Order: sequence, then structure tokens, then C-alpha cells
Amino acid sequence: MAKDVELPAGQPAIRVLAMPMDTNPAGDIFGGWLMAQADIAAGLIAGRRAAGRVVTVAVNAFEFHEPVYVGDLVSCYGEVVRTGRSSMTIKIEAYAQRNSPYSRTVKVTEADMTFVAVDDRGEPRALPIETPEPR
Repeated sequence: MAKDVELPAGQPAIRVLAMPMDTNPAGDIFGGWLMAQADIAAGLIAGRRAAGRVVTVAVNAFEFHEPVYVGDLVSCYGEVVRTGRSSMTIKIEAYAQRNSPYSRTVKVTEADMTFVAVDDRGEPRALPIETPEPR
């Protein structure tokens, strides 16, 4: 049985309910659905850092720790862990809050994904200089 964990501090990039239409033939949530949720979450984080359009260029790592079941509330948390001139790597961690047979939270996935900031023509563009948050 998976170890129960606490959700990370802060707000998730996304939170979504796993539905019956998202299942594989075994009745668990399809891994591709979870990959799509991680990509959406990472894309939102990358888009904020890039202050504009980004594209996914690589999935560097994707590890499934636990299955996701129908009715689980999946929360994806992430952060920028590396930046280059136009690219950035986003680390995503996904957690499932299980409602049955009893409430518990487990980490289901970790992923590292690379995004590139692009202009209106889809060409790479430099990331804006990051300014510190006001205190």
C-alpha cells in the first residue's frame, strides 16, 4: 500500500477529477490522461515564466508511482527547475486524493518536461529576465 502524504504547500497548477471516461480497459485511469494533465500543468507554469506562448519539446522523465482511480481528485504541483536562453525544465508532482474506501492522499506521478518560449511565428525567443517578487 502506498504511503499517505500531505499535499505540498501552495496552490496546485491544476486540479481535476478523474472520470469514468478516462479509464483504460483494466478500469484504472489511462496513463496518457495523467501525462496530459502533467503537460497542461507544466505548460501553465512555463507560460507564466515565459510571459507568453510556450511549446513542449521533451518529456525528460515520467514516473508513475501509483494508479489513479475514478473519483480521485488529482492535483499537479510544479516549479521551474532550470532555464536556458529560450528553454526551461519544469518538474511536476501529481497527487491523488482518494475518497474511497477512506480518505487518503498519495503521490502518483513525477515528471520533468522541457518547454521553449516561442514567438507568434513559432520560433524560439529569449525568456524575459526574471525579476524578484516584491516583499
